[in-house]
Amino acid sequence: MLLVEKYGGTSLANPERIRSAARRTAELARQGHQVVLVVSAQADTTDELIAAAARVNCHGSAREMDAYLAAGEQMSAGLVAMAVEALGHPAVSLSGWQAGIHTDGVHGNARILEVDTTRIRRELEAGKVVVAAGFQGIGPEGDVTTLGRGGSDTTAVALAAWLGADQCRIFTDVDGVYDRDPHVFPDAVRFRRIGYENMLSLIEGGAQVLHDRSVELARDHGIRVEVLSAFTGAPGTILGDLS
Repeated sequence: MLLVEKYGGTSLANPERIRSAARRTAELARQGHQVVLVVSAQADTTDELIAAAARVNCHGSAREMDAYLAAGEQMSAGLVAMAVEALGHPAVSLSGWQAGIHTDGVHGNARILEVDTTRIRRELEAGKVVVAAGFQGIGPEGDVTTLGRGGSDTTAVALAAWLGADQCRIFTDVDGVYDRDPHVFPDAVRFRRIGYENMLSLIEGGAQVLHDRSVELARDHGIRVEVLSAFTGAPGTILGDLS
């Protein structure tokens, strides 16, 4: 099977969590699956980068901010690839543009237009785990673009769509999608399944579990996505067509 799995920043916050993600990935590869990992910047990294940029130029151009902020996900990709290699399985990290992610060129809030999967497929056929930096791509002029906060979700769904993946899973710090924030409301109810439109309504109401464009892409391409905890691996919430 071809699997696309995404790990958020809190899921990669320290070396032990990175090693945990790597162990799960290496085991899937040993079982014979082809695995594409999409990774976010480690927890708090993006905020720290933004603060550092403000100390240099609080009115930096959107183009240069994209070139700068994309580094957070690239660092995660390199670390995770090295962690997988440490377990004896070959891996390769790819930036958004190396992964063939082409966008409309809108800095800070770009939309994915298409994915050239040539490089990813070549690496998978060579037996490697592919670790792709989320949140980024390349615009029509060859400039780095970012997809907006939470954009790594959209990267994962886009890769699943263009690769024709058998499974797309998004690992996060909660064990699924809830009707309210479970960190704030102890009586929040977890969905076992949720449809695309209901998920978009939750996001419109302030839920931050998934990037809205990832849900739109999943809906438009008929991608079933599972949202689950990176810490337990227990079954989570299935996002998809409920009909």
